[in-house]
Amino acid sequence: MNNVIEAKNGVKIPQLGFGVYKIKKGEQFERAIREAIRVGYRHFDTAKIYGNEEALGLEIQKSGIPREQFFITSKVWTTDLGYNATKKAFEHTCKKLKVEYLDMYLIHFASPHYVEAWKAMEELYSEGKIKVLGVANFEIQHLEHLMAHSRIPPMINQIETHPEFPQNELHDYLVQHRISHEAWGPLGQGNKALLERKELAEIARHHKKSAAQVILRWHLQRGIIVIPKSSNPKRIKENSEIFDFELTAEEMEKVNRLNTGKRYSVNPTGYIVNPFYVKLMKLFIR
Repeated sequence: MNNVIEAKNGVKIPQLGFGVYKIKKGEQFERAIREAIRVGYRHFDTAKIYGNEEALGLEIQKSGIPREQFFITSKVWTTDLGYNATKKAFEHTCKKLKVEYLDMYLIHFASPHYVEAWKAMEELYSEGKIKVLGVANFEIQHLEHLMAHSRIPPMINQIETHPEFPQNELHDYLVQHRISHEAWGPLGQGNKALLERKELAEIARHHKKSAAQVILRWHLQRGIIVIPKSSNPKRIKENSEIFDFELTAEEMEKVNRLNTGKRYSVNPTGYIVNPFYVKLMKLFIR
């Protein structure tokens, strides 16, 4: 659990984190976070749009573990992009999480006004309120545009990545520009067909592991940060037990060959140009 990826600025990011997307607030959420902390997770990933920042902050506080031992990520949503709006959104997020700084703050999508939002984030970074500056769901053209109009280039890009959609071209670009690659949906959003692939089953049997553990190990060996999510105590623990084995080069190649180019979520390029989604989300987060 001590594996880290060093960001461009030297900040160490735990390579295994815990995602809280779609885990509803309430008893289920509380149990999941408590179990994750008990098992050893210290890297937690949330966002304003998830609606559980406050619940996460409370569980972290209740753990009694010092704040500095946690690595907490949140994201500014599409409707809060812009210089002033982003600063305000950041303060609201910190208040909900009950923290004075964020270890990592990301622009959730490359929607209108993301350059202005980034300028606000650069200032917050300079003030020590953000340790790692990053983006999510950015394609190469978005990264190019942002780097051409920023003082501090992005340090991380959180993107959909799994064996059926390994993001090879974008991954190589991130490596070239020293931008850390973080995978959301690293297990293909738990897709049963993926987890039951015979190639994964064979590798899993060889290592006495599960298919999910094999996939997470594949990510680690690619140098990717992963944030699997689960509210099942058994799976929470299982997802953490990926540091006691290693895939061979042949096994890595077998997983690589599962690439079908299939996304399980929205294409971020199409998403940002469709005003319908922006209007819908404005209604959703009121």
